[in-house]
Amino acid sequence: MPDRQSGKNRERKPRWLKRRLPDGPSYERVRALLNKSRLNTVCQEARCPNIWECFSKQTSTFLILGSCCTRNCRFCAIEHGDPSPPDLKEPARVAETVEILGLSYVVITSVTRDDLPDGGAGHFAKTIREIRKRMPNVLVEVLIPDFQGDAVALKTVLAASPSVVNHNIETIPRFYPLVRSEAVYARSIELLRQAKQYNPDILTKSGLMLGLGESANEVEETMLDIRKAGCGILTLGQYLQPTKGHLPVDRFIPPEEFDNWRKAALDMGFSDAACGPFVRSSYHAKELYHGSSIS
Repeated sequence: MPDRQSGKNRERKPRWLKRRLPDGPSYERVRALLNKSRLNTVCQEARCPNIWECFSKQTSTFLILGSCCTRNCRFCAIEHGDPSPPDLKEPARVAETVEILGLSYVVITSVTRDDLPDGGAGHFAKTIREIRKRMPNVLVEVLIPDFQGDAVALKTVLAASPSVVNHNIETIPRFYPLVRSEAVYARSIELLRQAKQYNPDILTKSGLMLGLGESANEVEETMLDIRKAGCGILTLGQYLQPTKGHLPVDRFIPPEEFDNWRKAALDMGFSDAACGPFVRSSYHAKELYHGSSIS
């Protein structure tokens, strides 16, 4: 397992993880609009390395149900603790912002809300419906928590007809006790399977972080579990340590190795896969959707 105290491989980031920041007015426009609308984005809260690129292209992943998570995963930069009650006006504000930005593809995610009876599923559904009221043809991808395995909560989200249901497995099963101790590997795999079972026409998606010390065989076995659950799209990205208090990086994966993993994913039957050092679950989500078929 990864060792927080280990000094192994704490070298500087390699050249392929260094990139120029895009410039231009679009980044500031999106940032200002989100602040004015009192909305959170996972781009900001999770310190995503793609924030400059995505904001400059007028895209973002909206983070609903507040910015404080009830879980404390050791890879994640999002604040944890006791969150505030859901903001009942938030779904309408998200929809208004989507309309102002003129988005055709929207990603909605949330912190994990184990304090709520439905895990926030109703809030997800309301947000999808509010967006569709204003923009009926918009494509909505939801990146959902595990809802503690509550099938009714999952069905609540599916009833709002999202275009894509995404749930990240995040890491190999061996690392779950340390990396995401409050999650259950089998429960997350089952959520993906149930989503496909309840609605075979929906496109499902999942993702993994690499670089925590997993072996190639463990990655391959986890990918196969995800595929057997009916998942159509896969994302693989480099884990980056957000602060000194989080798990250290064990290894920086070179781009050519990510290329090999994409080939392996397609060989397994995934309809599309995004694999690379900067890939995150909602990175180029629209392109992945249009490059995929229901499978």
